Formats: sequence, C-alpha cells, structure tokens
Amino acid sequence: MSAYQNILVIHLMHLGDLMLGTPVLSALRQQYPAARITLLADKKLADVVAMNEHLDECLLIDKKGADGGIRGILRCAMRLRKNHYDLVINLHRNERSSALAALSGGRRIVGYAKPGFSLAFDHVSPSQNQVMHEVHSHYAALRAAGVLDADGTAGLEMWIPPAAAEEAERLWREHFAPTDKVIAINIGASWATKRWIDAYFAVVADTYLRRGYHIAVMGGPMDMEMVEECRARMEEREHPHLHIFTGQVSLGVLAGLLSRCILFITTDSGPMHVGVAMHVPVICMFGSSPIPGFYPYDARSISVRAPVSCHPCRIHECPLRGEEHMMCMKRMPPDLILQYADQILREEGERPACELPAPTDFETRVVEMADGHFALAPRGAAGRVVRSSLPQSR
Repeated sequence: MSAYQNILVIHLMHLGDLMLGTPVLSALRQQYPAARITLLADKKLADVVAMNEHLDECLLIDKKGADGGIRGILRCAMRLRKNHYDLVINLHRNERSSALAALSGGRRIVGYAKPGFSLAFDHVSPSQNQVMHEVHSHYAALRAAGVLDADGTAGLEMWIPPAAAEEAERLWREHFAPTDKVIAINIGASWATKRWIDAYFAVVADTYLRRGYHIAVMGGPMDMEMVEECRARMEEREHPHLHIFTGQVSLGVLAGLLSRCILFITTDSGPMHVGVAMHVPVICMFGSSPIPGFYPYDARSISVRAPVSCHPCRIHECPLRGEEHMMCMKRMPPDLILQYADQILREEGERPACELPAPTDFETRVVEMADGHFALAPRGAAGRVVRSSLPQSR
C-alpha cells in the first residue's frame, strides 16, 4: 500500500452525512500517521470538523454563496490543484464533490463519482451499500480502493470549538441547576417522511415534564414552525422545565448542550448524529430511511421501526392518503417510545452524556414487531429478544 503523504478528503453533503464521515478521518490518521490530511467541507458545518484532531487542515467553501455555480467550482478546483495532493478521496456521490475531485489534480483519485466525472478517477466506489451502515460502506469502499487495509475503530467524533463550548456552558447555567435531569428532543428532519407525529412528541414531552425532568427542544431555524406546532399540542406547554433552543444555537453549542443531557429522543436527522458523537444515549424513530444504513452509531442507542410494508420507502413525501398516510410513524405510539426511553435511562443511570464512556460497540438495538408484539430484535449471536407488552398499534 502506498505511503501517501498529502491526502485530501472531500465531503460536501449535509450535517448527518458529514458526521458519518468522521470515523473515516480517524481510520486515515491511524493508517497514515505521518501524512498531512485535509478535509474540504461546507462552510456552514465548520463547527463539526474545524477542531477535528485527525486533521491538519480544514478547507471550507460557501456552496450557496461565493463558491456556488460552475465558476465557484472552477475557482475552488484551481486552489486545490496548487496543493499537489497525492491522494484525493471523495466521500459522496454528488455533482459538486465529484467535479472537484476530478479537477483537483490529485496524483490518485478514489471514491464515489457521478458518471462523466468518474473518467478522472483511478478507482470508482459503488454506491453506498443499502444494507450496510454508511460508516461501514465507506470503509468497504476505501479497502477496495487500496487506501485502507482495515476498518476503523472509532465512533462518530466531534470536538467543540472553544467559543461554542463557553456559550454552551453559559446557557446551561442560565437554564438548569446542577442536579437537573435534562432530556433532549429533536422534532425536525430534512424529509417530511422522517418526522414523527407532533401529537406523539407532545405526549412524550408532557410525560417527562410531569415526572420532574427538564425537556430541551433542539433543532435548526427551519424547525421552528414545526416545534411551535408541536408545543401547541402539549398540555404542559408553559411548564417552567420546558426549554426551547430550536433555531437559537450554533452546531457547536448544540453539541455542548447535548453532552450534558441524559437522553436524546429524536428523528433520523443531523442533530441525532451530533448527539451520538457527544455520547448521549439516543432513541430514534425511523420512517422512510433504512435503519441499516443510518442508525445511531452507538450500541447504547435504540432504533424503532414500524411494521409497514412500505418501510423504508426512501422518499421525501408520503404518497399515501387518509388513514394510511405516514403509517410508518403512526404505528410507533408514544407509549412504545416511552417504554424504551425509560429502559435507556435505567441502563445508563440517568448520567449526563459527558460522564459516560466513549462507545466501543456501535451496532444499534432495533425495536420491531415479533409475534404480534414490539420487541428488541436480536443483535448478533449473543442478542436476545426482550418482549414488549405493547401490541401493534392500529
């Protein structure tokens, strides 16, 4: 295997995709300890990767602004060519990243590529495996390209920028006492088909508020309207233990807040993967996206899916109408999520995430139907099904 000395990794996709690329950076550093490793990423996601300890440099581009369009791509490519990379790795099959890899001038170019641009690649990886987690799909692609000789051993990683860490500490002291038990909730998701039912989130939040917990509602600016719609359904909407951070904090501050929470109840979304990187135990409700490809990468997590024939559809809007509309989410009732959320709280002793050890096992536990009841599915040879008393929701 070549001893690459100057490596560029290109990953210009969204928050969750970028988080799922972080184990590759660790694996590359382990494989090439003396190499200079650079990451090219989206400027708006700087908090996620700017402090990554496996990187020597993080290059950021403004995809929707100054670096947008064909001219922006060409300008960026010219800057990359000046760095004379001997290995360029493209970690997502989209036009912009494929073009930049192809035009980078790298001595060897590998990874995912759109047709046309693939002609400039020395090794083109197949599309991400539909039945393999995206992290392992990346590992497999880089092994096949001769870049890695083994899978990495790290989970999702994110180092919080100092200013964001200070702001998270300030906000925490402003909103919470040292003994408060805080459960984070994330309602939003990039696709409508990834969003759990608002009324269900409202029941879960009300339940934990009445039990004495604090609820921290997370999410970005695009989630603010749906959070308000959900809050309107809550009976405890004015409870003093309800804290809305949606649209008010940066990604770095979000990570800092999540690191102090005891549980994260969330949709399949970018913030979910940030929570995993912060080691907060996660329970995630899956609708249109496949659990095998995108599950929370930590064995403490629990991923829930409903027994509907169209799961996973991988489409953005549910085409079904009437009672069948969004049945993948409707058939995961609040009592089911509360049951397994309570299980995680018992298992981890309601400790803040920052006090939990980093995970060494990354395969999620899956709740699915078995013999007419929801149950934890077996996980490997040592797995066992734990029966649930909840029948299938009608």
